[in-house]
Amino acid sequence: MMPKPDFETLVERHSRELFAYLWRLLGDEADARDCLQESFLRAFRAYERLQTTDHLRAWLYKIATNTARSQQARQYRASLRTVALAEPLASGEKGVELQVAERSQLAAVRRAIMVLPERQRAALLLRKYQELEYDEIAATLGCSQSAARANVYQALKKLRAMFNEED
Repeated sequence: MMPKPDFETLVERHSRELFAYLWRLLGDEADARDCLQESFLRAFRAYERLQTTDHLRAWLYKIATNTARSQQARQYRASLRTVALAEPLASGEKGVELQVAERSQLAAVRRAIMVLPERQRAALLLRKYQELEYDEIAATLGCSQSAARANVYQALKKLRAMFNEED
């Protein structure tokens, strides 16, 4: 067992990757930043009680995943009471048609990922975007390595089927 690093070191070491994961999971930069802060606050509160340091990275991902779930639940409840406003088209050097096509394609991928079952979505994001190993995904999601593999496989299978149907 490794000695427990100080909490500041843990934050410095994992902030960027956790932010990227949360941004991909939630699809919004501001929400990802809020969840990252909340995740580290929850981790800080539990850090002294932590018994093992074998999977600190997976432990942080688990906290981040749970924080994101709470955020999504709050957003869902809020969406029942509010009307979504259209996001303005970002300005850039690309032509409007190309920007619209890229945005449309990214939105389609995001929508497809968001309709996946929660465990499959989290497992896919952890594997493909965060590049976690299956043992880390298993520790993060509280399942076996074979279940982690199965969730990633099923998520990819469903995404392929969704996009093949659209063609």
